[in-house]
Amino acid sequence: MLLSVNIFVSLDGVVQGPGNPDEDRSGGFDRGGWLVPHASTHTTEVVESWFREADAFLFGRTSFGLLGGYWPKVTEPDNLIATKLNTLPKYVVSSTLTDDDADWNPTTVLRGDPADEVRRLKELPGKELQVHGSWKLVQTLHQAGLVDVYRLLQYPVIVGTGKRLFPDGSAPATFATVEESSRVLPGGVVSLALNPTSLGAISAGAYTVDEGRSTTVLD
Repeated sequence: MLLSVNIFVSLDGVVQGPGNPDEDRSGGFDRGGWLVPHASTHTTEVVESWFREADAFLFGRTSFGLLGGYWPKVTEPDNLIATKLNTLPKYVVSSTLTDDDADWNPTTVLRGDPADEVRRLKELPGKELQVHGSWKLVQTLHQAGLVDVYRLLQYPVIVGTGKRLFPDGSAPATFATVEESSRVLPGGVVSLALNPTSLGAISAGAYTVDEGRSTTVLD
C-alpha cells in the first residue's frame, strides 16, 4: 500500500483543531474550528476523493480518539467517509491504549517502533494506507521518509498559532506537484497533492548579474 497523509492546513501551516473549537485545546490553543466557515460542497468532493483510495487507516492516539468519538455516530448509509472509516481496518500507534479501549472496530493497536510497524503495513496488499490528522505521527513518518503522497486542503486563513504541519526542525525535503490532483477551488481553498522527491537536503542557488543581465546560478 502507498502511505498517504491527508490533512487540512491553514495558510501559515497550522493543522491544529480545524473542525471544532474543542477539538484540540492542547498548548492553550483557542482558535479551533477555523476551516468550518470555508467548507463547501467543493471541499467535500475533494475529501471524498481521498477516501475512495483508502484500504486502511493509520492514526496517532489523539486523532484516533477524536475521530472515533465522532464518525461511528454518523450512520447514514450514503456517507462515504463514515462508511470507509467505520468498516475498513484501522491501526493506531500507541504505547498506552488498551485493546479494550480501541473499540472502534476493526482496530489494531501498534505498540512497536512506529517506523518499523508502518514499513510492515505498507507491505500489505491494497491501494492506500491513509493518515488523517495525527500531527505527531506525521512528523515521525516524514522524518523516516515513509510518506508517498501528501494531500492538502489549504484554507485562506492565517491562524497565527498552533501546531504546524512542518514545525521547526523538520527534515528538509522537496516535492513534485501532482498536477491532476491540484487546483484552486471556488472560495480560495487550494487542493494540493505532493509527491516527495528528496529528503534530508534541498538544493539552492543565487541570483547574480552577468554582463548586465540578471541570471540564476544553481549549486
